[in-house]
Amino acid sequence: MKAIHHILRNKSSEIYSVTPDVSVFDSLTVMMDKNISALLIMQGGILCGIFSERDYARKIILQGKASKETRIGEVMTKDLITISLADSVDHCMQLMTNNYIRHLPVIDNGKVLGLISIGDLVKSVIEEQKQTIEQLQSYINS
Repeated sequence: MKAIHHILRNKSSEIYSVTPDVSVFDSLTVMMDKNISALLIMQGGILCGIFSERDYARKIILQGKASKETRIGEVMTKDLITISLADSVDHCMQLMTNNYIRHLPVIDNGKVLGLISIGDLVKSVIEEQKQTIEQLQSYINS
């Protein structure tokens, strides 16, 4: 099974983030513009939290808060589960399943290197299964 560094190699190196003082509305605008479903919240290069579409639905809409007046730092998820470059796809899928999350920040020596989504992991598993099938077909045909 592949390690996370293999997945990051195939993704854009761009890390999308906002600071905790940015409004939820402006954060959602960034998410829409970049076509992403989660946004890292960082202050001075340090990861403070994450905000996702799910957070918006549960912490803004359902609680009747106004997205233009609410700061992202008030509603971001602060207790983050992070991963390293050496973690396996299986380990990350297990973390996501056990914790009901869809995104994992990748950290190396305290620095944020990227964000892995459940879609990234599924794509990796499908690619690996496809390679295995091709190898088995080649073996059978030879």
